[in-house]
Amino acid sequence: MPKPANPETNDIPLGAPGFAELGLSEPLLRAIAETGYETPSPIQQAAIGPLLDGRDVVGRAQTGTGKTAAFALPALHRLDPQLQVPQVLVLTPTRELAIQVAEAMQTYARYLAGFHVLPVYGGQHIDSQLRQLRRGVQAVVGTPGRIQDHIRRGTLQLGRIATVILDEADEMLRMGFVDEVDAILSHTSTDKQVALFSATMPAPIRKIAARHLNDPLEISIQAKAATAAKVRQRYIQVTAHHKLDALTRLLEVEDFDAMVIFVRTKTATAELAERLEARGFSSAALNGDMNQAVRERTIARIKNGGLDILIATDVAARGLDVERISHVLNFDIPYDTEAYIHRVGRTARAGRSGEAILFVAPRETRMLRAIEKATGKPIDAMPLPSVEDIADRRVDAFKSLITATLEGQDLAPFEAVISSYQQHHDADLSEIAAALAFLLQRDRPLAPTLAPIPNITAGKGAHKQRREPGAAHDSKGKHRKLPKQRNSPDPDRPVKAGMVRYRLAVGRQHEAMPKHIVGAIANEAGLASEHIGRIELYEQHSTVELPEGMPREIFRHLGKVRVQGERLRLVVDDGRHAPAEDRSKGGAKHQKPKKNKGQPRGIKDQSKGSKGKTRGARRG
Repeated sequence: MPKPANPETNDIPLGAPGFAELGLSEPLLRAIAETGYETPSPIQQAAIGPLLDGRDVVGRAQTGTGKTAAFALPALHRLDPQLQVPQVLVLTPTRELAIQVAEAMQTYARYLAGFHVLPVYGGQHIDSQLRQLRRGVQAVVGTPGRIQDHIRRGTLQLGRIATVILDEADEMLRMGFVDEVDAILSHTSTDKQVALFSATMPAPIRKIAARHLNDPLEISIQAKAATAAKVRQRYIQVTAHHKLDALTRLLEVEDFDAMVIFVRTKTATAELAERLEARGFSSAALNGDMNQAVRERTIARIKNGGLDILIATDVAARGLDVERISHVLNFDIPYDTEAYIHRVGRTARAGRSGEAILFVAPRETRMLRAIEKATGKPIDAMPLPSVEDIADRRVDAFKSLITATLEGQDLAPFEAVISSYQQHHDADLSEIAAALAFLLQRDRPLAPTLAPIPNITAGKGAHKQRREPGAAHDSKGKHRKLPKQRNSPDPDRPVKAGMVRYRLAVGRQHEAMPKHIVGAIANEAGLASEHIGRIELYEQHSTVELPEGMPREIFRHLGKVRVQGERLRLVVDDGRHAPAEDRSKGGAKHQKPKKNKGQPRGIKDQSKGSKGKTRGARRG
């Protein structure tokens, strides 16, 4: 029998009770223990056993109840990692969900030697998917449209598929994918196992189940909704590589007594604690690799005020009860809503109020909505603290320090020194005070210079999930056709106010389409699609209008992004570098962009015909 978890130490042994009893393999149990799952969620408890037995399942469960693990773990248990052909097929309605499911499966399969999972979706160049399919994958997670593309090309063979999962089936119905799902399932063998998960069960979904599932077990799970009434919940939408800077700003301006910051892995606890210590914040890691004595000392320090910030995993913080904890910050969004509820429960103890802040990457808005639904409370967007906000807080803190020093210290010896200095140098007292203030704050300037963080929470689309390019929808979620691309681009069209026109090194000859460009920029820059302006396609290049004032690092990154296999090589479009065949169509008449303060300078044009010159909008 597996060793039971010790509630005093929070030690979770290999094969924690619950998952081991379900019959999962040892490599999967190791990954589960490291991921932080302690016991199966209700949907996992109900579905894993029947799926391991080969039974078809219809699961009615909301997003965020842990259903990804409910279907992924049995599928991984049943496949043969040595067989380099697709054995598991997961259909999802959107690219975001396809990526999330693929990442989760890779996490659970970290100890399955030779396992490979491939996410396939529109907007990603198909050549990279073809290369990975040729190398061999055991699991394919994709959107119906791109899966059908591969079937038509003959690049995805479904004859050896043993398990098919339909995730968010009602969402696929709403997006008009029912016919595609039917067609895909018709290419699979009749003896496959099928699992269908949906938040609701409309008639068309039941018809799919009746056609393709064999005597399925029906499971219905209702998510828990229980966060403390006195916890204010907020979120900031920020890309992964800006999280640390965003966290640093928050710690500067938030009034907190003590804070727990939740991350997903043990390694991340130590790394983040070290980085915060280097930035002057009193912090420490709390994870399952720490021995009991160290863990107890760490918790004692935060209880008695010797420590302000804990960086913890879900398992390590299980049962943590410290009245000082006023804030919980989700640096990494949890895998399911129950984990979020557990995290938020670390604050608002003993009848106090608390704050819960959640960092959300652009493609994690599905989980954000699931958390809101599970908790029954809206989570309000909050702006990133600005440089001005931080400067104001530092000035206020400095003034408070002066007041406390005047009231609590014997300053007579220092007054004598200052008086002597003033007499000998005929200096003004305010100048002397300013010099001393400068020396005191030299390592922590009152007016800091901070790296810019793009504000991607602005705009009505910040809390809306982006759809797969090519599956356009109106404001009510109904399918609509994309507008037709005009036959002749208009380079003389004025640029919309607040926008700048950029040139991209992909065009019609590369089979690029506006949806490919929108998808690439939206995903890689964390920019909502409504903030991407007009796109013009030419033979060898294209142009796109983007908001002025975007940070330079975003443009450097976008320059390396590939669309249809070609790097975008983003440059400000001045109409001077179009190929001859494009100039003949009016490409030489492109309007020169206005001078915009904050625009990136010195972006190298690496497209054909350039001599390595740099150019960009000058600063105003």
